[in-house]
Amino acid sequence: MNLAEWLVRTARRHAERPALLSGEDQVATYAEFALHAAQIGARLRARHQVKPGDRVAIFMKNSPAYLELLYGIWFCGAVAVPINAKLHAREAAFIIADSGSGVVFVTGEAELPGLLPPGCTLHDLETDPAFEPDGEALGAPVPRHADDLAWLFYTSGTTGKPKGVMLTNANLHAMTYAYFVDVDDVLEEDAAVYAAPLSHGAGLYNFMHVLRGSRHVIPASGGFDANELCALAPRLGNVTMFAAPTMINRLLAAARQTGYGGDGLRTIVYGGGPMYLADIEAATAQFGARFVQIYGQGESPMTLTALPRADVIDRQHPRWRDRLASVGQPQSCVRLRIVGPDGKDRAAGEIGEIIASGSPVMKGYWNNPDATAQSIRDGWLWTGDMGSLDEDGYLTLRDRSKDVIISGGTNIYPREVEEALLTHPGVAEVSVIGRPSAEWGEEVVAVVVPAGAEAPSASELDAHCRTQIAGFKRPKAYVFETELPKNNYGKVLKTELRSRLSTA
Repeated sequence: MNLAEWLVRTARRHAERPALLSGEDQVATYAEFALHAAQIGARLRARHQVKPGDRVAIFMKNSPAYLELLYGIWFCGAVAVPINAKLHAREAAFIIADSGSGVVFVTGEAELPGLLPPGCTLHDLETDPAFEPDGEALGAPVPRHADDLAWLFYTSGTTGKPKGVMLTNANLHAMTYAYFVDVDDVLEEDAAVYAAPLSHGAGLYNFMHVLRGSRHVIPASGGFDANELCALAPRLGNVTMFAAPTMINRLLAAARQTGYGGDGLRTIVYGGGPMYLADIEAATAQFGARFVQIYGQGESPMTLTALPRADVIDRQHPRWRDRLASVGQPQSCVRLRIVGPDGKDRAAGEIGEIIASGSPVMKGYWNNPDATAQSIRDGWLWTGDMGSLDEDGYLTLRDRSKDVIISGGTNIYPREVEEALLTHPGVAEVSVIGRPSAEWGEEVVAVVVPAGAEAPSASELDAHCRTQIAGFKRPKAYVFETELPKNNYGKVLKTELRSRLSTA
């Protein structure tokens, strides 16, 4: 079933209910939201010849128009390709080309002209609105099958090249239904606040609130501002939101300064990076029973485990600290196992790789059968994350077998940064690792071996990175060495580098 059917049904039941808001200002009712989506779908089909199954990209910051575009894309049967607005234009252009997107929506800030592949049309909403007030509208969403693609989510792999995770209608249906069972209920009076990027987990959580006819709120700032949220939540009431741990820590710091105790907040679902035990204890002490943790990947969106609010707030269970440090139990739509390299199950408490199967697991990687075969084996998704299950089925993450750095809830892949730095003539070798950061969870550090007698300065390397990769991927620090530690096979020993940093 086409995901846009959910919007149409809610609009029929609750036509005049507030749907899209910018801050406290209403932008559209549900009837208007559905009409705008139908008009966008009609324009995509008539003006851009978009057919069912075609890909349409969105390279924009959060705005009410973002949600209208998503549903407009689905209305005409196309596949949405949301792109992280923080990416460098060259990185976005690669995703647009790789996905075969025929149209990309921007808002004037994107430096994409000249980088787009032949046949791709740039649609700037600042100069050309997505729909016309009296324009043609599709009468109904184009029928789609369960196995048809709906969302093409790009996530970088350890090779540094982004891979398109193929999420079907069925995958997103399963994720949505599991939310109601395992994460939280959604009320008609709720206000879903999108302070995190709509291109990622926050956007995936729109479906539950469309089904319930809740409000969808884009903060006036367009993103995350702790003081803004502290002021906005009491005025909106019943706020629910998805937040990375670093966002919760900033919200906590702002609340402590003002004495804000969480008035107006109903649920904060946190995930996307490591939440330290001391941080969640402090957050619950300040805000109370408002937190739910989830663990997932783009390959099984938001749906591997959940730690419900009862567990997050519990201080009576003999092992409550262990549970609070875990990421919860498997969600109802998946099976989890902990296995060794041979694929055999590990005993309770033993560490191994986390593998998962179930209805939300991706169809595969877009045009990448080799990567698909490596990640999905005999129906099981090999996550690349290491963990252990206790006797009660609580999963604790222990390490990541992949070298991904999670900073501020966003994945940063060292190979991308290393490749950018290696294009500088003053760099002979480089290894990029993460180190703990109280603010970001982890921050990027580049260990550089200079090509000549005189090492390039950190500012010079930083300026070089600005021309190659997104700003949030740039190293926060540079360490210069005469050589990198390697094993007998010539592989850089990142574990040793991390150890050196921790004792430096």
